Amino acid sequence: MLGSLLPPPTVTAEAFTDDPDESCFPGEEDLMATAVASRRREFVTARRCAREALAGLGFAPVPIRTGPRRQPLWPRGVAGSITHCAGYRAAAVVRTTDVASIGIDAETHAPLPPRVIPAVTAPGDVEHLAELAGRDPSVHWDRLLFSAKESVYKAWFPVTGRWLGFEEAALTIDPVERTFRARLRVDAPWEALHGRYLVTDGLVLTAVAIQE
Repeated sequence: MLGSLLPPPTVTAEAFTDDPDESCFPGEEDLMATAVASRRREFVTARRCAREALAGLGFAPVPIRTGPRRQPLWPRGVAGSITHCAGYRAAAVVRTTDVASIGIDAETHAPLPPRVIPAVTAPGDVEHLAELAGRDPSVHWDRLLFSAKESVYKAWFPVTGRWLGFEEAALTIDPVERTFRARLRVDAPWEALHGRYLVTDGLVLTAVAIQE
């Protein structure tokens, strides 16, 4: 599913269940030392997906540590992203000679809590969500907007090293092409970042690739 949202050089891996007996990969144990069992299982499965994807690029299995903002630290020359939600874990990787950065996100296809919406919208987003809901009320567009902005941030941070708030990216969603455009409201190398989305099997999947 995820592979359809990213450019062809990208390698993806997905999982829909966890192995409760699977242990942390050597070199990652301390990252989950105090985690509850459910968090530990999703971490282990998602990291396994990441190593499966890396194997598709020819990399041997390695521990995938985390950076100061909990971002995955990839082998030199690799851009990647990891996501997980209830019933789904995934990773995507690509060589930076092909794509500068990627971001992926998965969410359960359900409405956002109303109290969350003001915190994740930029000027114009609420009106756009209302327009989309009028056209197709079967999609939880607020959840899609949230997921898309998560993917935008995951692609943005590795190449800028800077925080990007939800309010600093105004989203336009094209429900026909199943694409979105995030207009950045900060000083950036790009006016906008572009992505694709999929709503299927109770999931919202989004992905962004920065190719320059």
